[in-house]
Amino acid sequence: MNPREQEFGFRGDRVRRHTSPNVNRAINQEMQGEVQAHAARDPREIDQRIRKLENEWDIERVLELHAAAIGLIGLVLGTAKNRKWLMLPGIVLSFLAVHVLEGSYPPLAVFRRFGMRTQREIEAEKYALKALQKERMARE
Repeated sequence: MNPREQEFGFRGDRVRRHTSPNVNRAINQEMQGEVQAHAARDPREIDQRIRKLENEWDIERVLELHAAAIGLIGLVLGTAKNRKWLMLPGIVLSFLAVHVLEGSYPPLAVFRRFGMRTQREIEAEKYALKALQKERMARE
């Protein structure tokens, strides 16, 4: 485990373990950039960013929606077109089971490359922004 990941509290994060180190590093750098950019901004902008983070979908939610959508498509095609499509929900459910047990999921790498973050990563940025707010209030 990278010491940087321990610093941000990501130790034991199964999704990060199944994500390329380069992608994890890019996500960390993006988060650090946001926090540093907001350090010099108006407190209202920090509040806006925190609200935005509270509405951000984490990777788990995206994977659940992905699995549900693929499963429904397989069901519709299986009943309307060809019964072979009924294998698709079974396949995607097995992927979801592996994800629950191990943290791996075939399209995970694609979603992570698009910057989809874990709940811990989102919370780490929120925590850092709230610490900035406290620090500012203490100075004023």
